[in-house]
Amino acid sequence: MGKIVAAMGTVHAPQLFLRPPSEDPAQLDADIAAMRQLGKDLEESKPDAVIVIGNDHLETFFLTSVPTFAILAGETSRAEFANKEYNLPIHQGLAEDLLDKLIAAGFDMAYSQDAVLGHAFAAVYEWVIEGRKIPVVPIFVNAYLPPLPTARRCAALGKAIAKVIEGRPERVAIVASGGMSHFPGTWKYPKPAFDFDYWAIAQMEKGNHEALINLTSEQLDEVGNTEMLPWMVMFGAIGNQPGELLTYQPTWHHGHAVIRFLPDKRTGKVSAEGLKGAAQYKFNDSGAYEFYKHPAPSSYKLNKVLFDLRFKQSLRMRLINDMPSVAAEYGLNERDTKVLETLKDEDIEKFRDGAVHPLVTAGAHPLGMWMSVLAFHAELRKNRAALAKAEGEKTTAKAS
Repeated sequence: MGKIVAAMGTVHAPQLFLRPPSEDPAQLDADIAAMRQLGKDLEESKPDAVIVIGNDHLETFFLTSVPTFAILAGETSRAEFANKEYNLPIHQGLAEDLLDKLIAAGFDMAYSQDAVLGHAFAAVYEWVIEGRKIPVVPIFVNAYLPPLPTARRCAALGKAIAKVIEGRPERVAIVASGGMSHFPGTWKYPKPAFDFDYWAIAQMEKGNHEALINLTSEQLDEVGNTEMLPWMVMFGAIGNQPGELLTYQPTWHHGHAVIRFLPDKRTGKVSAEGLKGAAQYKFNDSGAYEFYKHPAPSSYKLNKVLFDLRFKQSLRMRLINDMPSVAAEYGLNERDTKVLETLKDEDIEKFRDGAVHPLVTAGAHPLGMWMSVLAFHAELRKNRAALAKAEGEKTTAKAS
């Protein structure tokens, strides 16, 4: 009889990889230390497989098609981010059984053998699994391009996953990657809903997951927490198991949380962070998505070049050195060409004041745009460092 031996929720912020100058290194280090503690917990719980549940950042799936739920069931799980690549073995028996039985249970699961996953999975592979020889089953949940699954539907999926595990022989760990509050690319980016995070953490530490499962997708969008949808799958799988917070880092733009749910290690401890959020959080309840909607079809070309920019180093270099050729290749109009030039603005400080990026005003999806900004600015820094080095060597050669 199978068993869920550990469950964990973790941050996956791209800044953990990129470490831009706008971040506090101590906060990033605290996140990584907590994630590595999860890795030690994996060793102690000795799972035969790890189900990794994560969302996309409009990198694996975007304007072509976005599944609500998907399972990867090839030989390996490939993830790429920040010039790092991961190829972890997939537990094919568990993956195939989940596909068959979840479909039979009424969940329309998408299937892939070769989808390349992004940093939601890469962060787990880098700092939680971290070279351990444990096969994985990656499960994708749509969290940024409505229509989104409801939290309750995600929890129902988790309950069905637990039933499949129960009928199998493996010991299984679940790692949910996502959250907490952040609004990349929007006016609210420098104003995370930390008070919601504290309230949500308090519910998790008490095992009151139903309070979170009852939230609507629009409410999660309001507080910058649609990335909690993968966590909802985990909550459905483990029931009312109380959690233990390992760290919560309130960065200037994001609430970073790492929490574990270990059935054999019930501490009963409630953290100071959780106590701050003891009161019920009050939503505006506008009933609509404010931050992450579909981009208009009229902005398709702009969103397409931003999407490609994240994965093609040659395109980033062309944008730096030859914007007209990029505009011609993608058929950009004069307005979009001009606004694309704003990518070169590295003054990230202005976004701490809630300024809306011109690309978003022009129709770019806020999250897709921001991921492009991070990749492009990393390229700019690398390019300028290379130029400075070359110039220094030239000066030295002249002096000698």
